[in-house]
Amino acid sequence: MIDRASPLARFFGEFRESRAAVFGLVVVGLMIGLALLAPLITPQDPYDLASLTLRDARRPPGYVGTAGFTHWLGTDAQGRDLLSAILYGLRISIQMGLVAGAIGLVLGASVGTTAAYLGGRVEAFVMRLIDLQLSFPAILLAFVIAALLGQGKWQLVAALVAAQYAYFARTAHGAAAAERHKDYVEAALSTPLPARRVVFRHILPNALPPLIVVATVQIASAISLEATLSFLGVGLPPTEPSLGMLIANGFPYMLSGRYWISIYPGVALIILIFAVNLVGDQIRDQLNPRLRR
Repeated sequence: MIDRASPLARFFGEFRESRAAVFGLVVVGLMIGLALLAPLITPQDPYDLASLTLRDARRPPGYVGTAGFTHWLGTDAQGRDLLSAILYGLRISIQMGLVAGAIGLVLGASVGTTAAYLGGRVEAFVMRLIDLQLSFPAILLAFVIAALLGQGKWQLVAALVAAQYAYFARTAHGAAAAERHKDYVEAALSTPLPARRVVFRHILPNALPPLIVVATVQIASAISLEATLSFLGVGLPPTEPSLGMLIANGFPYMLSGRYWISIYPGVALIILIFAVNLVGDQIRDQLNPRLRR
């Protein structure tokens, strides 16, 4: 019997066979939903400095604040409701991961695919630069660039993209180089088609599967990098605390028994990265025949 299901339907059919991947996807979807609905479901806007009071600072979970609502996860050193701050911090982490991943994918895929198409000295020069960048730890490059550009969302995105696009470029180059010598590309080159059409309409679409796998991994890596940079103080400004900054704010109070200021944001960050990796591992296994179980 012929399987008439579309490739996308078969993909999701195989994806549903993995309970871990489905669980990860549900968790990611739930966290994205909570982050998007944060202004509607949280009792406080943690970015509104006028709503904060130091009388509510460093209060334990379950404390009823001066505004009359219960701080179910406690408060931080600035008097922010920690549950509200975590949900708003999730918005930043997810936004940074998706935006940096998307830009890095477009930039890296364009560089790698174009280098594979041109070949020769241009390919060798570009890929040696990519290899040189990959020889440095991503966190070191991101830290240096973020420190030079200063604090801000777009500065942080630029630092994340600059530190991660090389992974996409290397992957795209390998896939495009394999496609470059296939018959359909030779046939396209024998027609009077512009080079950009051959690269972006013929070679690149067939090099997408490994890039999708790398994208899922790099989104989780970007979230982790953003949290690390914010923890080190070179991420977003203090008026827009991300999960990494919330962890950093509570770090000095760990030994004084006020564990909740760092622990709860850290748990939220771990759950998010773990769930994204579960989804990414399943996509990797499905798109790579050698890794099929």
